Amino acid sequence: MQTGYAKLTTRWLSGGALALAGVLTAACASSGTSASGAYTPPTSATVVRNASWPGEPSGVHINVDLSERKLYLKSGDEVVRTYEIGVGQPGYPTPEGNYSVRRIVWNPPWTPPDAAWAADKEPQQPGAAANPMKVVKIYFNEPDYYIHGTGSIASLGGAVSHGCLRMAPSDAADLARYLMEHGGESRDAAWFQHVESSNETETVMLNTAIPMHVAP
Repeated sequence: MQTGYAKLTTRWLSGGALALAGVLTAACASSGTSASGAYTPPTSATVVRNASWPGEPSGVHINVDLSERKLYLKSGDEVVRTYEIGVGQPGYPTPEGNYSVRRIVWNPPWTPPDAAWAADKEPQQPGAAANPMKVVKIYFNEPDYYIHGTGSIASLGGAVSHGCLRMAPSDAADLARYLMEHGGESRDAAWFQHVESSNETETVMLNTAIPMHVAP
């Protein structure tokens, strides 16, 4: 029997759309802290493929490789999970740099941004079929950039978004749950069952921010 977020993602894939939102704020790590509290690597840090870069945190963190179209969930040097993602189009690139995940919102509504490409779009309620946010939304650069589930699974592996990072809905839920567990805000099966069975928006603020590095 499936419970919690596993049932949530299964239900979405069979036709019931859920959504998630999240907000990212600043994080600290041993290699450095900015005046705003944001995680900063050594100034000499350069991107190294195979999911690693000099000065990365020793704890749980996220490395995104835009050229590989991969998101690496890591614990120290260990790659815990690897996910295929969709990234920003050339005209709407995903911002590179160092961020941190702090807020995660399940079942979010969608409000079209004040941008030309969204001029003909209508706001969408949580769970609406036309809501482009599926299952979960995890912010990494407020207020415009976030990781989210997508209904356009075929777009994964491409440069197709307006700057956000797209994931399969089940992957987005899996990532969000892991971040909650390791960010000091774990939930029990009943909580995920509630999320799965309703279209209520649930916002989670992580007690410990998760560092995130976005490489070109």
